[in-house]
Amino acid sequence: MIGIILASHGEFAQGIRQSGEMIFGEQEKLETAVLLPSMGPDDLRKDLEEKIKKLDCEQILFLVDLWGGTPFNQVSALMDGNEEKWAVLTGLNLPMLIEALGSRLMEEKSHDLAKLLLEPAKEGVKTKPESLMDDYNKSNAKDKSQENLPKHTGAIPEGTVIGDGKIDVVLARIDTRLLHGQVATSWTKSTNPTRIIVVSDNVSEDALRKSMIMEAAPPGVKAHVVPIWKMAEIFEDPRFGDTRAMLLFETPQDALALIEKGADLKEINLGSMAHSQGKAYVTSTVSMGKEDVETFEKLLDKGIKIDVRKVPANQPENFTNIMKKAKSELGLA
Repeated sequence: MIGIILASHGEFAQGIRQSGEMIFGEQEKLETAVLLPSMGPDDLRKDLEEKIKKLDCEQILFLVDLWGGTPFNQVSALMDGNEEKWAVLTGLNLPMLIEALGSRLMEEKSHDLAKLLLEPAKEGVKTKPESLMDDYNKSNAKDKSQENLPKHTGAIPEGTVIGDGKIDVVLARIDTRLLHGQVATSWTKSTNPTRIIVVSDNVSEDALRKSMIMEAAPPGVKAHVVPIWKMAEIFEDPRFGDTRAMLLFETPQDALALIEKGADLKEINLGSMAHSQGKAYVTSTVSMGKEDVETFEKLLDKGIKIDVRKVPANQPENFTNIMKKAKSELGLA
């Protein structure tokens, strides 16, 4: 039998499993892995590894809530070397799960099962009044008709000025996890970027992480990973004048390095900074060490505003108080 793992943010996976078993009966070879607010990506990965071992199945289908979120990213990382036997499907809903539980009795391969679930998952999305779906279908058909129009191809000649010749940074964010669910959904919707650019010397040299980030890009948005020097050049390149960019930094040091190379940033959103030895917890999602405190002081001296929020709907936290707590915890006060 094909094993199934449901993976999600919060307890959604556990809840939808309960719903599925109410309809289809108690199931074997069905596990859940959830990312709780108190957990980090490594915690979820460990849980996934344990659930994979518990299933003891050669063929596994992962049904995940959101493309580009942490559950998806961790499953993708575990897929390496198992692509022929495992499959991942995102957009988990109840019609998808019910079809999976029934159809896996007749299928031997996870890839074949995944293909069978696509249509039921889509068909499970309906509207009332029905006219809402009709309006959507008409609009979608119109958009698709534009796909056959001629498009510009080839490189834009160096020196060409597009728009005002300046890249528009709609969000600059420090986040250890870089491109994950909160970024791919809420921040992308609120800032509407055309490109998400991870600015990091370390990540740009890591082929696996680069690949995962590019796969995690939300629909309609391109994702890139570039070293700091390259991003500094992009700021000076007039060909990026029509680009709305979301910049993601793994550390405050990377953000400072880019600014010191001339990048014009006025505000940086602080989302999360992972804890490690020598660092102190200053909020539920931010840990700082001595070097981090020094870096933020340099950013503040340059007039950079630090906006501390996980998602757009949150109220900004007081960064002055956060810095005071960091200095106190680290014995720097």
